[in-house]
Amino acid sequence: MKEMLFSSAFFGVFISLLGYEVGVLLKKKFKLAVLNPLLIAIIFVIAALCLLKIDYQTYYDGAQYLSYLLTPATVCLAVPLYEQLTALKHHWKAILAGTVSGVLASLTSILILSRLFDLSHEQYVTLLPKSITTAIGMGVSEELGGIVTVTVAVIIITGILGNIIAEAVCKLFKIQEPIARGLALGTSAHAIGTVKAMEMGEVEGAMSSLAIAVSGLLTVIGASVFAQFM
Repeated sequence: MKEMLFSSAFFGVFISLLGYEVGVLLKKKFKLAVLNPLLIAIIFVIAALCLLKIDYQTYYDGAQYLSYLLTPATVCLAVPLYEQLTALKHHWKAILAGTVSGVLASLTSILILSRLFDLSHEQYVTLLPKSITTAIGMGVSEELGGIVTVTVAVIIITGILGNIIAEAVCKLFKIQEPIARGLALGTSAHAIGTVKAMEMGEVEGAMSSLAIAVSGLLTVIGASVFAQFM
């Protein structure tokens, strides 16, 4: 019976959603930024697999169905953007400049750090898509010859970190403009950062959603160029 349960096609989905719900409850109860639901879900799943002695492939056979929702979930972020269309039209120059600056900062920092720590070309291109959504980042990494599984891990870590430190960074640097906060989160921490942006406000959420799409497109182009630098 135990083997049948663990080999169920939806076991991976169940344990992943359960871990996420545990994270949501902990976040609501303790109100701590570090208790990010996605981070808690990752720790929960790892602990559960180790405790129950379930191999990763068995878990993934079910959990892979959640991956199919990545693309439609990203597309749904267009809804808050549509609701803030007036602000987009009015501030399009600042929005474009901010997003381009964010993408260049991300790619340049990876180049500098890769040279500093003497990374190989494969490791370097693996890190280039770290700040864009997983759905796009996986394709960029594969196209450039990177390690896709590591890219996914780096993207998730980047998003969680951005989500956790977003409010602290905004307070530290006194960033109060909603559009600036939203663009910063979407450009640097993709969809996970956008969740935090939506908590901050409607404008922040809309601008962050926009930044995901624009920075994703710019990174696809920019990463191909920066890949030649090392």
